[in-house]
Amino acid sequence: MSRLQKLRTLNSLKWVPLLCPERNSTSSKSNLYLSGSHHLLQHLRFCGTESGVCLKNGGNLGELAKKSRVVKREAQAALLEYFHFTRSFQIMDAENMSKNTPDFFDRLLRRVDIRVGGGGGGGGAEVGKSVSRFLRYHPVNEFEPFFESIGLSPSEYSSFLPRNLMFLNDDHLLLENYYVLCNYGVARNRIGKIYKEARAVFGYDYGVLKSKLQSFQDLGLKQSLVAKVIASSPRLLWGDVDKEFVIVLEKFKKIGITYDWLEEHISIEDSYDWKCMLELVFLLSDLGLSDEQLGELFAQHPPLLLESSGRVTFCLFGLLLKFGSKISDVQTVFLQFPPISVLKFTENLCNCYNFLVEINMPVEEIGKIVGSHSSLLGSCELKSVKSLMSALNCGKNRLCQMVKEDPCLLKKWALGKRVDPLQEQKRVLKVRMMKTEFFSSLGFEEKTNDFEKALKICRGKGVELKERFDCLVNIGFSREEVVEMLKASPQILNQSSDVIEKKVGFFVRDLGYTLSDLRVHPKIISYTIPRLKLRLLMYKWLKEEGAVHPKLALSTLLSSSDDKFVTRYVNSHTEGPEFWERLKKEINSDENI
Repeated sequence: MSRLQKLRTLNSLKWVPLLCPERNSTSSKSNLYLSGSHHLLQHLRFCGTESGVCLKNGGNLGELAKKSRVVKREAQAALLEYFHFTRSFQIMDAENMSKNTPDFFDRLLRRVDIRVGGGGGGGGAEVGKSVSRFLRYHPVNEFEPFFESIGLSPSEYSSFLPRNLMFLNDDHLLLENYYVLCNYGVARNRIGKIYKEARAVFGYDYGVLKSKLQSFQDLGLKQSLVAKVIASSPRLLWGDVDKEFVIVLEKFKKIGITYDWLEEHISIEDSYDWKCMLELVFLLSDLGLSDEQLGELFAQHPPLLLESSGRVTFCLFGLLLKFGSKISDVQTVFLQFPPISVLKFTENLCNCYNFLVEINMPVEEIGKIVGSHSSLLGSCELKSVKSLMSALNCGKNRLCQMVKEDPCLLKKWALGKRVDPLQEQKRVLKVRMMKTEFFSSLGFEEKTNDFEKALKICRGKGVELKERFDCLVNIGFSREEVVEMLKASPQILNQSSDVIEKKVGFFVRDLGYTLSDLRVHPKIISYTIPRLKLRLLMYKWLKEEGAVHPKLALSTLLSSSDDKFVTRYVNSHTEGPEFWERLKKEINSDENI
């Protein structure tokens, strides 16, 4: 019997269950497949159906299928029947190629016209017959629905279409390797990614792909994990087993990451760069994290390692260093990482930085806050500056001052939290009263220039200012000396007691100056330690070399800009610039430790 005769017999048999209801009620599942799609038997009446589309006048199936779900189902059933019975594809492949190929299906139906003759109501029959008739005389390029069914879009697979082939069965190796992946557990709609990134895999000879998959299991991986790994990282199927992948597995095992953890957290939606992840593990190890700490970190925060293969974590690391964080601060950020995505953490950190810039906070202050409160900034999704100013009823300067005094306020200004207006007048009066009491107790007279200057420049509560004042007294200055120092440079009280002690100790012990020198030039205490080290150690070397006057005023040495200092003093010695750069590098490296 010819193929055409078989097809006619099949079309005749298709209506037997409809003509014999008693047989239809007892027909088996196999009989339903023989008679075509089950949906074709259930939806014969097209006039007055759920779609409200009538086929009496015929029309283009592409347009009708968009208006009627019934038409679409019947056309899909005819396409399934064609792939399964006519082209002999397995039923699952035929169903996948007929139902999960919207672009191909739409293009096909736009080429099919339906003609309904007579007054019969067999609209469903006409849809199936029209599609079958078209496919009988217009065979399709089977690679198009195949590629779309495995997850590739037309723009992606257009370059993969073979020039001299139309039928899938003619490419034996393609189908062989496709079925190997299907039987191994890779979802059909994920195979397209493998084809796109590792096309050579589908040209492997018989048995080659199976042996490659087995080689992954020989490493100790379960079949389900191997299926996820190759679906997300198809390039691992190239050549022999990737050495870097093996090293990654060994390193993961060393730090306590199990294969079960990998299987749970690897996503087939993503692609992974195993070399990049390995470099991240080594970076965090160099940062000072032990293998046990690394294992706990990744167990609690898998995105640190897996999100974009760790590239986002690399960006976060670079941002923290760029903001001026020390290595020890960066280590603390990772050890105390909050339970959010690393990408979200990085976005929050950048948004907080932009927030601080927008409220006109000085760069130095931003660096201090980012360095000491990185975890807080990364956890906060802040409101906009405009909305905060409206809610608090204040300006940018007030916002800036509040953040300087207490960075933890940022947590209260996160999105979704209620922000009440500031009771500005009461708070300002209370703070001013406390400062007034403190400076009055030191002998400052109210409404004098010294009093107003100190009140305006000194930041902090009265209790905090008194603590810093007592620190200077305990260091060795008399009460009267400290008062005179404050009148000359009130800003020296804008530093914590620890910082004041550290600066004075360095000035006296390391550089050999006396407290009397500080008393004469109290502003020195307000300069940063790196600036003090760089300027005064350079001056000390120049004095030893006889290149400068041995009794220059400290205020002169420290107040000038770097350019003027280099021009006036460093360049006075032929080896001065070289010593200056070397000294600068040593001081910067000490600060980053």
